[in-house]
Amino acid sequence: MRTKSEGKVLELFITDADKSKGRESVTGIKVDPNGILNDKFYSKDPMRSILITSKESYELSIKNGIKLQTGSLGENILIDINPYTLQHGDKIKIGDTILEITQHCTLCKGLSTVNSKLPKLLKNDRGIFARVIEGSSEIVLDDKVEILNY
Repeated sequence: MRTKSEGKVLELFITDADKSKGRESVTGIKVDPNGILNDKFYSKDPMRSILITSKESYELSIKNGIKLQTGSLGENILIDINPYTLQHGDKIKIGDTILEITQHCTLCKGLSTVNSKLPKLLKNDRGIFARVIEGSSEIVLDDKVEILNY
């Protein structure tokens, strides 16, 4: 199944490194090869440094009677196209930053605390991890998202 090759950034989230603010919605995130600056996961695991989720994950939840607030799936970047058919090594350009897909998001116990049905429901549709391979820049709301190897 092919996915639409262009879209945009709908929302951005960061988890405060010092935990005073927790998880928050922001208008821009600064990124480099170590991940998202000032995020608590910065420089911890470059292969899991940025989590991208599609609005389709939230729509799937709603269709199954589970209403979620955006950001509750742990994503850093929420986009309006479906990237879940992408594989390790595929590339996405967001604004001026090129990201490489490193893996599909694994299920975590945290989803069960939101709703016990979520882990099974979103098994293949929660998100994808990516790392910055080109550009040390800022990703902002409404940035263009382009799948480069469409």
